[in-house]
Amino acid sequence: MARPVVLNSSGQVVHKFGDVSRETLERLQIYVDLVLKWQPAQNLIAPSTIPDIWTRHVADSLQTLWSYPEARIWVDIGSGAGFPGVVTAILMADDDADGHVHMIESNQRKAAFLRTALRETGSKGTVHAGRIESVAKEWTLGPVDAVSARALASLDLLMALSEPFTRQGARAVFHKGQDFQREVNEATARWDFDMIEKTSLVDPMSRMLLFSNISARPE
Repeated sequence: MARPVVLNSSGQVVHKFGDVSRETLERLQIYVDLVLKWQPAQNLIAPSTIPDIWTRHVADSLQTLWSYPEARIWVDIGSGAGFPGVVTAILMADDDADGHVHMIESNQRKAAFLRTALRETGSKGTVHAGRIESVAKEWTLGPVDAVSARALASLDLLMALSEPFTRQGARAVFHKGQDFQREVNEATARWDFDMIEKTSLVDPMSRMLLFSNISARPE
């Protein structure tokens, strides 16, 4: 399956996979091959997105670390097939000895896939097979720089799920679609936060939302 460039709505090239190192690209290829191999049994991604896996999933997930490159310890909640958790781990595999991604996934079969993907790509990460709330409540693995999530839940619920980490100072990086502004407005009813909004390289109607100083509003 070809690795396309990523175009904006005007047909301009905004990203080429050649922009990443050869080693990173090789790891990404191994990962994509694993997703496609496991797909028939695990239904890891929507079947309709398989022809566009490099743009819809890989390129989109690259934006997580690019949005907050200073972060070294990540927690990816509801990791599913590993977009963006495994992609973040792959990006950090070559250039950061301290980079590590913790992936929380309650589905045991998907958790097994994530472990395989990390092992086969030589990327540093830990898979926590359990519910997000339970893993977060029992967290004893030290400070976290950032929390990520993609295609998981509403922004209000993401704030609640990531709160055990963000109240300790972690920032949040969430992928959101074209309805992002409604979700932001709804989240402000229960949460205070600072937000940076970045237009997605993959879809100009979508956004990468970076949050800091998150706190629950008094009831």
